Amino acid sequence: MSQSLHQAGVKLLNALSRNADLIMQVYLSGSLHEAEATPGVVENLKKLGILWRPEPGAPLRLKKAIRTLLEGSLHDERNRQIDANIGSALASLKTLAQHYKEALHHHRYAEGQAHLNDLTEHVYALTESLGNNVRVLFSRINNEFGYVASIDAKIRENELAQNQVSELLSQLELFRFDELSDVAGSNRELRHLLVVALQQSFSRCTQELSIAQSRLLELLGRFREFRGRTRLLKGFVLHMEQQPDFMPANYANHSQVPLLFNQARPLLQPAAVDVNRVDHEAELLELVGRIKALHRADKPRDEQRAAQSIDVEQQGQVELDDQAIHQAVESYFCEIIDTGKRLTALEYLGQQQLEFDPEVWIYQVIGGYQGLNDEERQYFELATEIEDHPIFDGNKIVRDVELGLR
Repeated sequence: MSQSLHQAGVKLLNALSRNADLIMQVYLSGSLHEAEATPGVVENLKKLGILWRPEPGAPLRLKKAIRTLLEGSLHDERNRQIDANIGSALASLKTLAQHYKEALHHHRYAEGQAHLNDLTEHVYALTESLGNNVRVLFSRINNEFGYVASIDAKIRENELAQNQVSELLSQLELFRFDELSDVAGSNRELRHLLVVALQQSFSRCTQELSIAQSRLLELLGRFREFRGRTRLLKGFVLHMEQQPDFMPANYANHSQVPLLFNQARPLLQPAAVDVNRVDHEAELLELVGRIKALHRADKPRDEQRAAQSIDVEQQGQVELDDQAIHQAVESYFCEIIDTGKRLTALEYLGQQQLEFDPEVWIYQVIGGYQGLNDEERQYFELATEIEDHPIFDGNKIVRDVELGLR
């Protein structure tokens, strides 16, 4: 049986090769008059299923399969046919998968391989059909429906393409990958065909169709805008042809002015200097001279801002006080180590009757803790007493700190 199919296929391909010129003429013109070709050649092409006669007396035409082959291979822009019959294809895939599993169950491996080959061909034919449908849509969109001339025809083609996109999306909803996964089971070949290959094609087709749908809506809006402008222009031309002596009225003299003409007069432009006017040269120079003039008012002498001498002894006293607060912080840390008890900074300040400002004292304790190296800091634990600022949200006030050993 396979040998006879092989011979029939070779015969068909040879006929296509020998009569390629004639077949392309029929493809481009749409029909063939028998007087333009040899009767034997025409009869042979009819027997092979390449040409057919739709009705008695009608000219010969190409079979749909041959035309589809040429349209797909040549990427013909006139191809507007989209195959959306996905439900029947999915039913065939499930049936072939059941045949394949049954053949494997009964150890009929040759029959199972034949069913697997058919299933593979059907899966890849379905994925190719989905890709071809998207390609046809994008070829028409990128060409902006250039195979038709008028704006109305472009709008009709756009609406047809939108209906086809909606039909394809509704057909894609027939994919039930959970059912396909159950049909495939644990068989590796079936899972690759029914789940992996189909799901990749499904996701790619869905994304491209959403892009095509948005571009179709954009084109439709543009076409309708063109049609509106064209109708307006044609109406004006027709009016001028019927009334060649028409002159627009002065609408400013009417009491009821149309909104199209009821526009405010333009405002005066901002004033600017005309530097090219020679007679204004003196005034311009005077203005520039006033701009560059510097007027410094005499200010009274401020005794506090005058230079003063620096008291070296007073500066030294400040350094001694700074050294004293550092020593007090060290004593506070040593007190914590000796007693082993937790003690707040303000409590220590009161016990020792130190004369430092409480805020400065707390700041120095925090600085002393942070100034320790990592090895020494791990022996201490510093806890802060914080409260929210009564006026400013998000600000915190440190009232006291408590130091202790870990």
